[in-house]
Amino acid sequence: MSRVIDVMPMGRDRVIAAHEIDGLIVDPGPTTGLDALLEGLGGAEPRALLLTHVHLDHAGASGKLVERFPELTVYVHEVGAPHLVDPEVLLRSARQLYGDDMDRLWGEVVPVPERNVRALAGGETVEGDFRVEYTPGHASHHVTYFSESSGEAFVGDVAGVRIPPVDHVLPPTPPPDIDLEAWEESVRVLERLGPRALCLTHFGRVDDVEGHLARLREGLARQGERSRAHGEEAFVAAVEAELRAAAEGDEDVSERFLQAAPPDQLYLGLERYWRKKAEREGAAVGKGQGERAPATRP
Repeated sequence: MSRVIDVMPMGRDRVIAAHEIDGLIVDPGPTTGLDALLEGLGGAEPRALLLTHVHLDHAGASGKLVERFPELTVYVHEVGAPHLVDPEVLLRSARQLYGDDMDRLWGEVVPVPERNVRALAGGETVEGDFRVEYTPGHASHHVTYFSESSGEAFVGDVAGVRIPPVDHVLPPTPPPDIDLEAWEESVRVLERLGPRALCLTHFGRVDDVEGHLARLREGLARQGERSRAHGEEAFVAAVEAELRAAAEGDEDVSERFLQAAPPDQLYLGLERYWRKKAEREGAAVGKGQGERAPATRP
């Protein structure tokens, strides 16, 4: 079975978990959590990183870990792999969201040498036991690792954010490539796997798989409709009120939800999704009208 190493970003627990199993680390977290990760490893040298995706809260420390352990293998989806080797585009995108808070939140991000990277497409089995499933929706390059021996699914962000001890599930929907249809299919993939437990980056192990995925679906539908029907201010207010209610007045829990998934970013990702979807549908309609036009001419 895996164990959770709390990487304590900005000194706060229950926000980002690295999962360790037999010397493998799933999502090491940001560089700002590297000291806590190394302490949790207790001097042991990891043998590989299994990255669900390359967002900085999940994979930001990868390059620094490879500097420390030069033989470390890093698994990542093929679309995310170039952003590990040359993170400039990734960092430029992140700066648009975080601005001057980049260093405070994530710390130094350094390239991973190409020789250490193993690019995945989905469908592989790695490190003898871990089936790789392509699970986009939160990110176009997101994968899940399913341990055949333990029955655990290491799900990154595709199964949402849950801060113990509450059961509320908050879908993280930041820009740039939220896709609600793809996300629903990824939830079906998780259901078909039939895992005994979901191992979340935000935060920890969930044994009630069926109930958790039901709450994830409800949250995606609710946030999707809320973002389409209302503006950013109303969306943010509604999400914050929902979190306060779920936390039953426990400000520690509410703060951790807000750190893991800031509501303004959730809105921006969904707003972009609806806008891009409308553009695609408009283009398809225009193309169809153009194809029919010759038949209507005299």
